[in-house]
Amino acid sequence: MDFGFIFSSAAGELFSPTTAAYALATLGLAVHFGYSGLLNFGQAGFMAVGAYGFAISTLTFGVPFFVGLLIAVVCSAIFALLLGIPTLRLRADYLAIVTIAAAEIVRYIVTTNQLTAVTGSANGLAAFEGDFYAMNPFPPGSYMGMNNRDFFIRIVAWAVVALLCTLVWLLMRSPWGRVLKGIREDENAVRSLGKNVYAYKMQALIIGGVLGALAGMIFTLPRGAVQPANYGTELTFFLYTCLLLGGLGTVLGPVIGAMIFWVVLSLTQGILYGLIESGAVTWLNTVQAGQLRYILVGVALMLLMIFRPQGVLGNKKELAFA
Repeated sequence: MDFGFIFSSAAGELFSPTTAAYALATLGLAVHFGYSGLLNFGQAGFMAVGAYGFAISTLTFGVPFFVGLLIAVVCSAIFALLLGIPTLRLRADYLAIVTIAAAEIVRYIVTTNQLTAVTGSANGLAAFEGDFYAMNPFPPGSYMGMNNRDFFIRIVAWAVVALLCTLVWLLMRSPWGRVLKGIREDENAVRSLGKNVYAYKMQALIIGGVLGALAGMIFTLPRGAVQPANYGTELTFFLYTCLLLGGLGTVLGPVIGAMIFWVVLSLTQGILYGLIESGAVTWLNTVQAGQLRYILVGVALMLLMIFRPQGVLGNKKELAFA
């Protein structure tokens, strides 16, 4: 078993575009749940809206990259409004029910055969990343073991994560962010001070949803394809795993959580596959090993909740509202 290859592959996941997409989507969940107390179980839906909004506008209408980006952001804001208007005046569990259902509705809509010409149905859409890579300033060659396209998408993805983490950090240190934290702790107390709790919740839902939409775009660009199977309910639960790993009410927590999540997944897969190939484990095949790694991550998460429930970067005060 080649441990050098296994560990190098796991280390490569630290700064992969997929990890950046998970970090950004989890940051959106931190705005929703960690800072505002909004129980959003449909972040995968926001990611799908962003990815499909960009892909459809590019392929069907032929818009430039930045126009497609703007369309994806606007679509995610409209999606947040549709979810928030009927639910944000009610208890938190209503938002959870609506968002998890809405995310599945989005996934089923894009797989409808009648919309195949627009959404690609179950096969999804591809070849919409041309304008993005046309902006690549790096000439063909090897950059830290990567080709120029892989290097470019990593630079852009993590630059976006850094920029938006800074923006969220500034927002949460502002009076607006302090109101959100107050709503999370006791929204009736905030309402008694004359604050429009509904408006603040809606703003938080839109901001977190936009972060999810941008994450959906970053998630699809390295692949050059968007497929509905990638936006199932389990994606939202993976994001919550990242959030719990890093810490609920933190800005860097989602980033650290996403890194830990993907490194652990890569390590467990590499070790299990290596044991199977070497013949040391005969009672597993590669398909079963792929499922077992999620079980191991689940066990690790349970242990984390027992011994450090606030996450890697969180503090126990952030657990008071959960």
